[in-house]
Amino acid sequence: MDVSAWFYDGWQPLLKTVLVGVAIYVSLVVLLRVSGKRTLSKMNAFDFVITVALGSILAATLTGSSMTYVRGLTAFALLVGLQYLVTWLAVRSDKFADLIKGDPTILYYKGRYYREAMLRERVPEGEILNAIRQSGQGAPAEIAAVLLESNGELIVMNAVENDQTITLQEAQNWPEVERREASDRP
Repeated sequence: MDVSAWFYDGWQPLLKTVLVGVAIYVSLVVLLRVSGKRTLSKMNAFDFVITVALGSILAATLTGSSMTYVRGLTAFALLVGLQYLVTWLAVRSDKFADLIKGDPTILYYKGRYYREAMLRERVPEGEILNAIRQSGQGAPAEIAAVLLESNGELIVMNAVENDQTITLQEAQNWPEVERREASDRP
């Protein structure tokens, strides 16, 4: 058993890793610049899957003996192209956008925690309070709403005098919130 092969298998594989690594890095930067800012935006679940797949292709291209630069670049170009196509379609078709993106969820609204939504989204009350503190607010009473966006970010909306419901209406549980608000009115 040659233990030294575990640590070093010659200069040729190292040279391939360096040359292909530089080439794939430059190619990746060019592809991402061409595909636009949306490719690097905050991620929803769909974007996360694409990012993991790109990372897997990068690793296979750099370290896999059977993955060539051209095959790796083709795979990168395919995924970036598909990502571009999907986002292009989503901007032009609301129905298509609904298929690939999640709606935000209201977790807290006008002094009330929406426990069912919190359980469904697996967000404890402490995370909501943390988001309120991070927004610079001192108390939940100063907050109009806390939403969980499709990218996993908690958004804190300050209470204002004007109606804010237009920004809340696309939340998946807005009808429930609206019903509760209506039943609480005298």
